[in-house]
Amino acid sequence: MNATTKGLWLGTLGVLIFSLSLPMTRLAVGTPSAPQLSGVFIALGRAAVAAGLSAAFLLATRAPLPRRQDWWPLAITAGGVVFGFPLLSSIAMRYVQAVHSSVIVGVLPLATAAVGALLHRQRPSPGFWLCAAAGSGLVVAFAVLHSGSASSAGAARVHWADTLLLLAMLCAAVGYAYGARLSQHMRAEHVICWALVMSLPLTLPLALANWPPAAIKTSAWWGFAYVAVFSMWLGFFAWYRGLALGGTVRVSQAQLLQPFLSMLFAVPLLGETLDGMTLGFGLAVIATVFVGKKMPVGSARKMATGATTS
Repeated sequence: MNATTKGLWLGTLGVLIFSLSLPMTRLAVGTPSAPQLSGVFIALGRAAVAAGLSAAFLLATRAPLPRRQDWWPLAITAGGVVFGFPLLSSIAMRYVQAVHSSVIVGVLPLATAAVGALLHRQRPSPGFWLCAAAGSGLVVAFAVLHSGSASSAGAARVHWADTLLLLAMLCAAVGYAYGARLSQHMRAEHVICWALVMSLPLTLPLALANWPPAAIKTSAWWGFAYVAVFSMWLGFFAWYRGLALGGTVRVSQAQLLQPFLSMLFAVPLLGETLDGMTLGFGLAVIATVFVGKKMPVGSARKMATGATTS
C-alpha cells in the first residue's frame, strides 16, 4: 500500500470518528427546551480531558519538545481545532439539529483544501474557486431557506447559530491545514497532543469555571465523553497522519462522507428526521465539493511553467 492510499484510508477513519461529533455534541448540549451541558463547558472541558490524555501519551512516547519555529504553527492549530471549532460549534448545536448542521459544514473539504493550498503556496485553478464559491452559496441558501421554513413566521433569514457554524468551519480548515503541515516533520499524534497540552493553562480553569451547576443526564455525559476522547483526541491521530501521508488537498476529499454519516448517525441517536430539503442541499453541496476536488491545484513554480497537479 503506497503512502497516498494509506493516507486516504487513515483520513477516512478520521472522518468516520469526526462524523459523530455533531450528533454527540447535540446530545451533550441538549435543546433550548431541555438544556444539558453548556457549549462553553463542552468545548473547553473536552480539550482539558484530551490534554490530560495527551500529556500521558507524550511522556509514554518520550516525545521531543517541538522546535522553536513550530510553537507558532502549533498555536494557530490550537486556535482552530482546540478553541475555534469546538467552542463555536458547541454553542450553536443547542439551537440547530445535527442533520441541519451537517449540511452547513459540508463545504469544509473545499475550505480545508483552499487553506492548505494557500499555506503550501499552491495555486488552485479558477474552476476550483468557482466550485468553492458555489458550495458556499449553496450552504448560505440552505441556511436561509431551512431556518425560515423552521421558524413560525417562515421568514427567510440566517439563524445566528448558522453563522457560528460557518465560522467554526473556517477555524477547522485553518487548524487542519496547519496541523497537516506540522505533521510533515512531527509525528501526527504529537501535533494534536502538543496543541492540547499548550492550551491546558486556559482550557482547564475555564472548564472548571463553567462546570454544570445542576444534575445532568447520563446521556449528555456520554456525548461529552465521546467528543473529549474521540473527536478531540483519537480522531486527529488518524486524520493528521492521513493528511501528512496523502497530502491535504487529496485526503481532505474523504470529508465528502462526513455530512451523510453525520445525518445517518443523528437519526437513530437523536430521533431527528431527514427532510427532502436537507437531503437535496446536502447532495448538491457534496456534488459541488466533488467537482471542486477534481480541479487542478499546482505549485506557484509549476503554474509558471504551465504544469499542474491534481
